[in-house]
Amino acid sequence: MKLIFSHLPSLLTFLCLLLSAQAPLPSLAVTFGINYGQIANNLPTPIQVSSLLQSISINKVKLYDADPKVLTAFNNSDVEFIISVSNDNIINMRDPTQAQSWLKQNVQPYLPQTKITCITVGNEVFSSNDTNLMANLLPAMQSLYEALQTLGLDGQVNISSAHSLAILGDSFPPSAGSFRQDLVQYIQPLLNFHSESNSPFLINAYPYFAYKGSPNTVSLEYVLFEPNPGVTDPNTNLNYDNMLYAQIDSVYAAIKALGHNDILVRISETGWPSKGDTDEPGATPQNAAMYIGNLLKRISMNQGTPLNPTVPIDVYVFALFNEDMKPGPTSERNYGLFYPDGTPVYSVGLQELSPYSSAPGSFKQKVRRERTFLFTFKFDQFFR
Repeated sequence: MKLIFSHLPSLLTFLCLLLSAQAPLPSLAVTFGINYGQIANNLPTPIQVSSLLQSISINKVKLYDADPKVLTAFNNSDVEFIISVSNDNIINMRDPTQAQSWLKQNVQPYLPQTKITCITVGNEVFSSNDTNLMANLLPAMQSLYEALQTLGLDGQVNISSAHSLAILGDSFPPSAGSFRQDLVQYIQPLLNFHSESNSPFLINAYPYFAYKGSPNTVSLEYVLFEPNPGVTDPNTNLNYDNMLYAQIDSVYAAIKALGHNDILVRISETGWPSKGDTDEPGATPQNAAMYIGNLLKRISMNQGTPLNPTVPIDVYVFALFNEDMKPGPTSERNYGLFYPDGTPVYSVGLQELSPYSSAPGSFKQKVRRERTFLFTFKFDQFFR
């Protein structure tokens, strides 16, 4: 204790310098991705978003398009991008000429200044009832991959597609995970493509949906990463203390059942709404903060799932902003970590933003308040 107090003046000086610094705190950075949707009429400009994300050390972004304004705004940043081919453009990508033209327009001009590392072809195609779209997904992916090879970009950019967990026929216990039988004809060759091209299998996973559907039987603590007894897989004796990890491992099991153990599963979307309708239990800022905050703690620990403990989870949080023009229930418009003016919807341990001015969209000099909390946490840990 005497040692601590003897160094208190210099420590306080260091704290003051730290809190006055303009740059983000590198030792506190958590490597995770964010989904940047734009179905709204009140969002900040891409340049403002670039400043925001770099101020809170988010270095991976997933888009639902290939917005040139966004890609240009992130020139010479360290942010990696996943860009997307929309569902209504999948069939066009079967044509090698159109695939190459799309890459020349949406990828090639931005490299290497903007780090585009992945292209998702469609979103949750297998959850639709469009069998024609399902049948065209893999050919479109193959065509784009061959176009990347032709342009010499296949070493920088990979091809994937994001899927809903609805593609699973069984998901519990995790070791019994399997794909729906009606989808195996599409997924088997898709997995062969991922294996050959060394690209990840992307899943949109939302434990919230399970809780929303059965709030009386699904443990809230289990889906929020809060302390709980967990669930033990009777086939492997592995214990799961949260639903997201069980969902990830059920996908690994389904992939293995089709003959592959060489494909990485990444979470392309996961999140929790901060607001919902009366029939959407659990959609509160407190629960959203717990879900995202506890998830970020797991990520910061480089934690893997029980089945793959040495493979850190790779996650893109949904979403960056509340999007006021999204259709559907209230929850759909309230998944954001931030309001459009740059203020946080709730605190999750990121460097919290406090508006510098009341003018919407002003992001200058906003990083301040939560640095005190974060440093206090580290300060306390250091002297334990």
